Amino acid sequence: MPAFSRLVRFLGRNGKVYYGDAVLPKGVTDISQAKQARVVTGDIFGKHEVTDHVADIRLLLAPLALEDVKTVRCLGLNYALHAKESGLPIPKYPVLFYKPATSLSGPTDPIPVHKQAQESPGLDYECELVIVIGKACADVSEAEALDYVLGYAIGNDVSHRDWQLERGGGQWSLGKGFDGWAPYGPGIISADLIKDPQKLRIQTRLNGQTVQDSNTADMIFNVRQTIAFLSKGTTLLPGDLIFTGTPSGVGMGRKPQVWMKDGDVVEVELEGVGVCTNKVVFSKEQAKL
Repeated sequence: MPAFSRLVRFLGRNGKVYYGDAVLPKGVTDISQAKQARVVTGDIFGKHEVTDHVADIRLLLAPLALEDVKTVRCLGLNYALHAKESGLPIPKYPVLFYKPATSLSGPTDPIPVHKQAQESPGLDYECELVIVIGKACADVSEAEALDYVLGYAIGNDVSHRDWQLERGGGQWSLGKGFDGWAPYGPGIISADLIKDPQKLRIQTRLNGQTVQDSNTADMIFNVRQTIAFLSKGTTLLPGDLIFTGTPSGVGMGRKPQVWMKDGDVVEVELEGVGVCTNKVVFSKEQAKL
């Protein structure tokens, strides 16, 4: 079991990058509000120690260093009301796709939109509970599945519907895998502190307006079922991330549809974990000399 309560990776005021256990004011659960952390040393997936060294946080980074991430798995159509708004039947099995590790970014990083994703409208938000695997497991039972969870974060499965559904050749990853299109964080709350991951409020706000407001109880395949299913014949490794699908309220399902634009600010929030706040930034043509 992890020694930390709320793991963060951060840039200190001295310019060094640390893992730490976030220090929060009494009554505050939003990790993004942390100004200090107790430095964590050792292997966060193995033997590690939360030290007495308290460091100031200059900037919260993606909770795991890129070299500590193994695979980024994602589920589609995993909330009942989202499947309904998409006009699709409830899936019999989890709908799995992958994002490249380069799509990962931090809780305040800009969401860069490449020129290719600017050719047509369709840029969408998706708040998602993110499972962080802490121990290797294969063919794990639902009853034991949570024993292999390091903790949970909130993530945004940024998507371009045109490239996902029309131009992707039947695969979703092209429309979801651009650089920086999986901001997550603001830290990783220990699984010890979330006894039931199926009772958490989950939200998205776009420019301050609430556009998704649901509960993880609406998941079709819950966290236990997801881990058990994905581990069948496939070993899950420490550092694997699983984005568990988004609830209803996505821009694609609205009438009229709502697409993110250059300069928009999107916030995704998970109860007990906190908020990621990211600004959409369209890449610009660089002048040729």
